[in-house]
Amino acid sequence: MKKVLVVDDKPSISRLIVQFLSQTFEVVTKEDGLEAMAWLQAGNIPDMILTDLEMPNMNGIELITKVKESGYFSDIPIVVLSSKDSSNDRITCLKLGAEDYLMKPFNPEELLIRMERILNK
Repeated sequence: MKKVLVVDDKPSISRLIVQFLSQTFEVVTKEDGLEAMAWLQAGNIPDMILTDLEMPNMNGIELITKVKESGYFSDIPIVVLSSKDSSNDRITCLKLGAEDYLMKPFNPEELLIRMERILNK
């Protein structure tokens, strides 16, 4: 079973994602980019990362930057889930190496289809 790391500081969003994706994926949740990086550096390699942008300690932009700059984790696809409907944020995330950007609230079925498409490339 493929493993997905969900990085979001809102427990309600994390629970919703876990509930929907756990039938298809093994899902691990972290509350911010700092926790996510510590988990990755402890030797955990997910098949995909789903991240919010606005989080304490280390935001989504910083997380994408750190993951993509590290030689070891740079191949992990990242999908951004954000309530920020800013074209600048979308462009920044895609330029940094995110595979996709979905707006919250999102349709869980659309998220699953987009994830499967990325993972099957």
